[in-house]
Amino acid sequence: MKQTITAKLKLSLSQEQKELLRTASLAYRDGLNYTSGIAFEMNCSSSPTTIQKVVYRELRDKFSLPSQMACNIPRQVAASYKTQWTKYKQNKLAREKGKTKKRYKGLDTPMEYSSRTLYLSYGRDFSLVKGQVSIGTLKGRIKVDYQGYNKHLDYIRQGTRIGGAKVWYCKSSKTYYLLVPLEIEVADVKPDDIKKVVGVDVGQRCHAVITDAQNNIQFYHGGETNYRAEHYKRVRQRLQAKGTPYGLSFGQRSATRKLIALSGRERRFKRNRNHDLSSKIATSNTLIGLENLTNIRESTNRRSNSKASKKQRRANRNQSKWGFAELHSFIDYKAVLNSSMSIKVDAHYTSQQCVKCGHTSKNNRPDKGLMFDCECCGYKLHSDLVGARNICMRTMILRQDLSSTGLLSVTPDVSKDEGKADNLKRFSVSLTEGQYCAGFQRQARAPRASGN
Repeated sequence: MKQTITAKLKLSLSQEQKELLRTASLAYRDGLNYTSGIAFEMNCSSSPTTIQKVVYRELRDKFSLPSQMACNIPRQVAASYKTQWTKYKQNKLAREKGKTKKRYKGLDTPMEYSSRTLYLSYGRDFSLVKGQVSIGTLKGRIKVDYQGYNKHLDYIRQGTRIGGAKVWYCKSSKTYYLLVPLEIEVADVKPDDIKKVVGVDVGQRCHAVITDAQNNIQFYHGGETNYRAEHYKRVRQRLQAKGTPYGLSFGQRSATRKLIALSGRERRFKRNRNHDLSSKIATSNTLIGLENLTNIRESTNRRSNSKASKKQRRANRNQSKWGFAELHSFIDYKAVLNSSMSIKVDAHYTSQQCVKCGHTSKNNRPDKGLMFDCECCGYKLHSDLVGARNICMRTMILRQDLSSTGLLSVTPDVSKDEGKADNLKRFSVSLTEGQYCAGFQRQARAPRASGN
């Protein structure tokens, strides 16, 4: 089995080499914007072959780009427009169902590229030779020393298969990095050999609540992360209100310079938090159940007009910055590296369905609070823990498919209302028939908090 990871290599460039790489990356960005305008005039075409036939010669002559870079640009632009078309179709479907009234405007104007990036093909635009990386520029190749994570450097020395890379420029530290995908071999994971099943409920108040069939519980609270996010928001507002320009003489204050240094700090903090959390979740020999939260933001009713309260606007901002997809992706690839497997289960009503009697109702969570109180059997528990137990139970139910089909679905098919109803009925029947762990039947005491 093969797994792809990304190695982040820091490039040790001289001033002359920095200027060459800067010129190449800016020309590449100008080529992207030019190609994006042409693709927009072609009815927002998402065909790389069609776009390349029109712009290839211009990219070579006007921007002096090498041949392979002139081929990479149409592919990148076509992939971007394909993503925009997917979002447009999803918005159109949501409007037809009455879930939203907003029209998607991503295809109204040509897409603009502002970041200083450069996509390179291995063996053509760059290569790794004798502890150095050779990178093609507009004026020939340059050889650069690099640094990185020791484990990733070992993979490179062992001759691991390398894919196309990206040169990324960090504006705050004025440093260039090379992001190289590495394809490594890992042992095949067989679901029959996995002995432990856990369910993971992710959220904003508690970033993760984990439970297994033996009623082992772990809570990872998000208070510190949420506090940091509010702190960065307040600092940005003060700096933007100050508005002092960049490039002042020495000794004078510059809000723009401070904003540049602050940019990305919150994102890096959250990314580090997700890495740390996913490492604790993706333990060895474990079947990890995660919620299928695709399009969760679009399906959530939120008030975003001028009548929204300050509390509602803050909730909308926190929800838009919720990095559950990043956390899920980290858990997914780390599980494979640890001989484990992660699967997606239905996320519908996980915090409203009683794990004891199977009764599902919004009234089971009075005032949408933290406590779960079943109106049918009186079962009381922390609502996030109820969600984690339901996820764990649904993961075990999906594992039963092995006995009949021999296959384990990584993501269930809930694209139709009938499929959603069948799955929910199946989960409720399994609960009422008593096919759940004895530990789930106990009246839970107040859960102990672990983690941060």
